[in-house]
Amino acid sequence: MKITNTNYRPNLPDRLQPKSHTTGAPETNQPRSAAVDLSSTARHLQQLQSDQNDIDLDRVQALRDALANGTLTMDTHRIADGIINSARDLLK
Repeated sequence: MKITNTNYRPNLPDRLQPKSHTTGAPETNQPRSAAVDLSSTARHLQQLQSDQNDIDLDRVQALRDALANGTLTMDTHRIADGIINSARDLLK
């Protein structure tokens, strides 16, 4: 079987050029706008990403200072109780 060049594919740069659609109206470079309606889940996720839910930087700095000064105290009983309560909640 002999394969010959049939020029089946045009040049690649020609295929990458956007095709212009003629609608009769002149093309402008002004941005287009679109209306988007978000679902309730998407709106909830957007609220979670807002600045209102960020980390309390003042509290973090206070903890860093207390740790650096050696004045940070931890209530190990409270931590253990929290872990146990979390485990109980998971087992329900």
